[in-house]
Amino acid sequence: MRSRHKAQILELARSRGLLRASDLAAHEIPRSYLSRMCEEGELTRRSRGLYSLPDADFGEHEDLVEVCRRVPHGVVALMSALAWHNLTTQIPHTVTIAIDHKARMPAIDYPPLEVVRVSQPMLYWGVERAHVQQMEVRVYSVARTVIDCFRFRRRLGMDVAMETLRECRRRKAASVDDLWEAAQACRISSVIRPYLEATS
Repeated sequence: MRSRHKAQILELARSRGLLRASDLAAHEIPRSYLSRMCEEGELTRRSRGLYSLPDADFGEHEDLVEVCRRVPHGVVALMSALAWHNLTTQIPHTVTIAIDHKARMPAIDYPPLEVVRVSQPMLYWGVERAHVQQMEVRVYSVARTVIDCFRFRRRLGMDVAMETLRECRRRKAASVDDLWEAAQACRISSVIRPYLEATS
């Protein structure tokens, strides 16, 4: 095994946090290096096609990080975004991401994935970027997440939407102006107006 290729792979894993097997193609490194480096303890296989350094610790957000790495244009949404912002006591059993309504469905076996399709103009409205290790995680802001709970109230249930709004207002996680701006952008201002007034 060429030490130059091993050094390149380790540097890629360090700089990206999670390394995809397809990342090696640009460097003309055979994918067989990955399995050999895993056998030698230099890399850890996280899931199919995803590798990291053995000491990489993504903590409670490991599933989100994996999904964001494998679906580079997706955005963490709904229950997963609520958990990210600590606005729910529920523990999501799936990772929910938003993707363009014309995008191909991601082929991910694990972690379990729930996909929400969003029109292109709205896909990146209200996106925040955070970093876990070296990995970027794209997640909807608190205001966008609360409003999305009302947009997708048939999927989540109105009780979840109301609980989220109450918790957001109690913790002052987003202002009424932020919520109203998100509601107007998402075109559900008439739906949310009475609930905003009741919690103001």
